Amino acid sequence: MALAAVILAAGKGTRMKSQRPKVVHEVCGRPMVEHVLRAVRGAGAQEIITVVGFGGEQVAALVREQSRVVFQREQLGTAHALLQAKEALAGFDGDILVVCGDTPLITPETLHLLVSVHKRECAAATVLTARLDDPTGYGRVIRDASGRVRRIVEQKDAGADELAVNEINTGMYCFAAQGLFETLAAVKPENAQGEYYLTDVIEACVRAGRPVAACPAPRVEEIRGINDRRQLAGAEKILRRRILDDLMLAGVTIVDPATTFVDAGVEVGPDTIIYPFTFIEGRSVIGGGCRIGPGTQLVDVKVGDGARIWNSIVCDSEIEAQCQIGPFAYIRPGCRLERGVKVGDFVELKKAVIGEGSKVPHLSYVGDAAVGRGVNIGAGTITCNYDGRKKWPTEIGDGAFIGSNTNLVAPVKVGAGAVTGAGSTITRDVPPGALGVARGHQRNIEKWAERKKSATGDSAGKMAGE
Repeated sequence: MALAAVILAAGKGTRMKSQRPKVVHEVCGRPMVEHVLRAVRGAGAQEIITVVGFGGEQVAALVREQSRVVFQREQLGTAHALLQAKEALAGFDGDILVVCGDTPLITPETLHLLVSVHKRECAAATVLTARLDDPTGYGRVIRDASGRVRRIVEQKDAGADELAVNEINTGMYCFAAQGLFETLAAVKPENAQGEYYLTDVIEACVRAGRPVAACPAPRVEEIRGINDRRQLAGAEKILRRRILDDLMLAGVTIVDPATTFVDAGVEVGPDTIIYPFTFIEGRSVIGGGCRIGPGTQLVDVKVGDGARIWNSIVCDSEIEAQCQIGPFAYIRPGCRLERGVKVGDFVELKKAVIGEGSKVPHLSYVGDAAVGRGVNIGAGTITCNYDGRKKWPTEIGDGAFIGSNTNLVAPVKVGAGAVTGAGSTITRDVPPGALGVARGHQRNIEKWAERKKSATGDSAGKMAGE
C-alpha cells in the first residue's frame, strides 16, 4: 500500500526566542526539518507534504524541492494543521505518516517500524509511544484493562490518575487515509487550550469501532522535540555522536570524538584520521587516507586521497590528492589545488588555481590567480588584485620562480620558466624564461651610523643647555 507523509512545521516556537521559524534552526549543519524529511523518505514515503505557518515562506524555501507545501494560515492546533493537507492528498488511499518538523533525531528505521506495526494490526490509527521517567509536558496514552489504547490526554487536560501514567504520545502517527479527513473535520476545540487536537482522532476511532494500535519507540532519544536552545544543543550532541560512530564503523579514525564535529551528509573515506578540534561542515567530501586537523575547519570542501590539512581553514574549494595545507593557512572560496600542491603557514588563497606540484610555502597572498605546474612562490609574495574598483587576474606559467617579497600588480602575466627578483614590484608582463626585476638601486652611505650617533649627541647637549 502506498505511503505518504505529512510534516507539521507551522509552529512559531516561542521558547526559541528567535525571529526565525523553529524548524529552520540547524542541527549538525542542516535545518531540523531537513532531518525529518530524510527520515520519512527513508521510511518509504513516496508523497511528502509539509504544513507551514509562522515564517512559512522561509520554511517553504527550504523544503519545496523535496516536498509539497501547504499553509496553515492560523495556528489553531495539530488537527487543524493536518486538515490543511486534505486537498494535497485528495484521492490518496494509502497510509499517512504524521511527524512533527521539530524532531530531528527520529530515524527512518523507527518510522518504518511504526508503519509496519500499523499494517500488521490493520489499524485505522497507530501512535508511536514511549515510556519516560518524567513524562511532564507530554500527552499521556490511556489504555483499558486489556491494554488497548483508548485515548490520549494532554497534560493540561489530565486528571491525577492520568498524570501518573508514564507512557507518552510522541506526536508521531500512522493513519489510514480512508476516513481520516472526515474525522479531522469533526474534531472540536473542547480542551484547556481551545485548540483542535490531533490526539482526539484516536478517541474518535475507538468510539467508531475502528482499530487503534500503539508502537513503542525503540530508542527514547529519537522522539525528543526541540523547544528551546538547550534542547537544540542536546539534539546536536546526540546526532553528532551518531555521525561519528557511523564514520568510525566505516573505517575512519576519530582521535577524540568529544572534540570533533562533523555535519550530517559529510562523506569521509576509509583510513582517514581526524584529529581533535576539527570541524567538517556543509557538503564536504573527504577522500581516503587523509589526515585532517588538529584545529581545522573545512566548509563545503572536496579533498582528494592522501591530503594533509592541519591548523587551517578551507572554504568552498577543491583540494586534489596528496596536497599539504598548513599550518595556519586560509583558503577562501573558489580555489582549486591540483595534485601535490603545498600551501604553507600564513598563506591566504582566494579564487586561485594552483597547478600540480606547485608550492606557496609561507607568508603570501594569492588571489584571482592562475598558477601553473611546478611553480615556487617565495615568502611574502602578494598578488595586488584590487585597484579600488575591480579585481584583476594574475597568471603565472609552469615552472616559474617568484622571488620572495614580490608584488605582482594585476593584471599581469609571468611566463613559463620566468623568474622575478626578490623585492620586486612587477607591473608589466614577464616573458617566458626572462628575469623580471623592479626595485630601486641600492645606495650605501659610508659612516652613517657614526654620523648619526654624533648628531644625536650634539642634539642632547643642546637640550641640556651646553
